[in-house]
Amino acid sequence: MRGSNDQISSVVIEEAIGIHRELGPGLFETVYETVLAGRIEKRGLRAERQVPVPIEFDGHAFGAAFKIDILVENALILEIKSVEQLSKVHAKQMLTYLRLTKQPVGLLLNFSAPTMREGIRRLVNNYRPE
Repeated sequence: MRGSNDQISSVVIEEAIGIHRELGPGLFETVYETVLAGRIEKRGLRAERQVPVPIEFDGHAFGAAFKIDILVENALILEIKSVEQLSKVHAKQMLTYLRLTKQPVGLLLNFSAPTMREGIRRLVNNYRPE
């Protein structure tokens, strides 16, 4: 199943809500990451975990400068959190990931929120290089 970012996001959100209902909040991020990636693949989408991202800065290449928690269909970045509350730094981190990877959309998913709907932030890359 390939689709638009909106279709892919819908699948991911459905699965995240289901996982949150079944497992509840409070587990380690890696648990949610593993289970969510499995559920996404069961739905027919490719989900790669811990994807290393190289960057180039000031004439130097840095392999695996950071890792994307889950990359869905090479088009949607998922950043998995299990924190009491999402902060501005989490959104800034995601926006930087989107800009550096030139991806259009990312979902910040906080599995420790009281409800999963409260723990979802959709971020869009509006970065336009000069």
